[in-house]
Amino acid sequence: MDMINDARKNASFRKTGAMATFVGVVRGENSNGEKVQKLKLEAYEDKANEILTSICDSLKKKAGIVDVQVHHLLGEFNVGEDIVYVLVAGSHRRNVFLVLEEAVERYKKEAPIFKKEYVKTGKGKLKASWISEGKGASKV
Repeated sequence: MDMINDARKNASFRKTGAMATFVGVVRGENSNGEKVQKLKLEAYEDKANEILTSICDSLKKKAGIVDVQVHHLLGEFNVGEDIVYVLVAGSHRRNVFLVLEEAVERYKKEAPIFKKEYVKTGKGKLKASWISEGKGASKV
């Protein structure tokens, strides 16, 4: 993933004074205090790509923003592994930080990306369940 170099190739990059990135990783403990073993990510890929592109395009229209990229990975991931990258480039850090946070919140709520969490129970068994982040995902 060469997001930074891609951002530098943007025709408007000369207006950039700040770039910020967010890297989402698989957390080793869930909100219930259970030990997470791995995470499986699936998506309605065409729709997810369409929505991620739409999010980036709309955020690029904000004042002072030059580039926005969201790259979400799919498959099985162990604790500590990267699962999503978000980059925002803009004229000033204030603009960049605000849009970075908005990009993260929006992809979590809007993109049809589904997470199946595998945790180890108190009895040492592996338990799997789908977890939800927003309206784009569903809990089963």
